[in-house]
Amino acid sequence: MPRDLAPTEAILESISDGVFTIDMEWRIMSFNRAAEEITGVSRKEAIGQLCSEVFRSSMCGAACALKQTLKTGKPVIGKSGYIIDSEGNRTPISISTAVLRDSDGRVVGGAETFRDLSDVEALRQELEGKFQVGDLTSRSPLMQRLFEVLPAIAASPSTVLISGETGTGKELVAQTIHSLSPRNQNPFVAVNCGALPDTLLESELFGYKTGAFTGAHKDKPGRFALARGGTIFLDEIGDVSPALQVRLLRVLQERTYEPLGATRSEVTDARVIVATNKDISDQVRQGFFREDLYYRINVVRFELPPLRRRKEDIPLLVDQFIARFNRLQQKSVQGIAAEALSLLMAHDWPGNIRELRNAIERAFILCSDGFIGITLLPGELTSHGTATIMDHDVRSAHDILDAQAIRTALERNSFNRLAAARELGIHKTTLFRRIKKLGISLPVQNGRARRKKKLK
Repeated sequence: MPRDLAPTEAILESISDGVFTIDMEWRIMSFNRAAEEITGVSRKEAIGQLCSEVFRSSMCGAACALKQTLKTGKPVIGKSGYIIDSEGNRTPISISTAVLRDSDGRVVGGAETFRDLSDVEALRQELEGKFQVGDLTSRSPLMQRLFEVLPAIAASPSTVLISGETGTGKELVAQTIHSLSPRNQNPFVAVNCGALPDTLLESELFGYKTGAFTGAHKDKPGRFALARGGTIFLDEIGDVSPALQVRLLRVLQERTYEPLGATRSEVTDARVIVATNKDISDQVRQGFFREDLYYRINVVRFELPPLRRRKEDIPLLVDQFIARFNRLQQKSVQGIAAEALSLLMAHDWPGNIRELRNAIERAFILCSDGFIGITLLPGELTSHGTATIMDHDVRSAHDILDAQAIRTALERNSFNRLAAARELGIHKTTLFRRIKKLGISLPVQNGRARRKKKLK
């Protein structure tokens, strides 16, 4: 290698990004110190080898960025992917590529730099963990309090009562409790107690024996038997009749029940989670619900807030629904237009998350590509037009969207507020003022402080 490249070599050896170059036959010509550290492959092993033999990457083959650069002559900047290091570990990286030319300007190969994103990925997962437990995702402080206690509740065998309006996601909370519990390898069995008359519900829950009634030609296990070792979820428990409440009380007290037509009791070890959209304590006062059963099911209680009290979750939920529908229907809808999202934010959502999901699914079906606009939203959202959206509601929607954008910029920049301000195109004092006004919580130590600590 020419002597006049020695200063360049010194620089390449001192930087933290991995750098390697290849010739036109895709063999590695140079390999710096950081490349050795990130890949776990020594320079001696790498030089002379085909780059695909050294890098086991998600971007090799048809997705190779360096191949694209050599073909088009245009650099690739900051493409994300991962490599498999020498120990078999998956390491997230971002890469940039460029054409390598000689002194006469002829293309003699290519150069690639790659950055280890393990710390960034760890921070992203840590941040996601703050807003997600199991399949539940929320930025709402009301939901965050639930997230804090959910793992401890899941680890216990106690009966749980989940209350909340229709469509708030009570069954999803029950499934999350089950998935986080030691019982997660066993069945999760859900029963809608409000969907069946008493006689059918009793046989559905407890099963029956041959000859118990006309048509009972063979034994049928009930839901309590099917949930053995797992969790049984009794939705709309407030609709159960007083007569059946007595049988449920026995199951909770003694952990035994009798199938219809049986002569002996059976034992259940299923954990019981119940849910209701009614005020059970009020039903107890009116005599519609047994007080002793109420105390049995009200060991641990969750009250899910309606969507109108956690509107900061609407953009998050909309993104999740669109991503899910894209996977299921193999489409590429990019998202929702800002004006359409503002209309969603101004709606009170009496049907809660279920109503929001249905609205997005309908709009998704009608949207061929690009962004979902106002014209694709259901008539009940657009029939009154923007005339019914009060200035206060618009300002509230704007603040929520503003807070979402600021949080995203902060997370992307490891909570370095100066870098986030640059990305948002505003002065840092403006960002500080908006953070304070919108009540955005920040980690104790921001990204800049973390870097300063490393430099000391």
